[in-house]
Amino acid sequence: MGLHMLSFILLIIGGLNWGLAIWHKDIANWGLSMGVVNVIYALVALSAVYEAATHGSRCKECKGEM
Repeated sequence: MGLHMLSFILLIIGGLNWGLAIWHKDIANWGLSMGVVNVIYALVALSAVYEAATHGSRCKECKGEM
């Protein structure tokens, strides 16, 4: 699995977690230690930075190829 796919999956997980937070069902309420929760949040944040920095060079729509 490439770095792009891994970061994309983590961004999906992060987005779903934000949606679950509406009903107070986000990962912080799953009984995980705050250390584990913070690692997950950090990975999602790093994935967002990576995707924001590299998206334009990979996206066909952004490059006008669609």
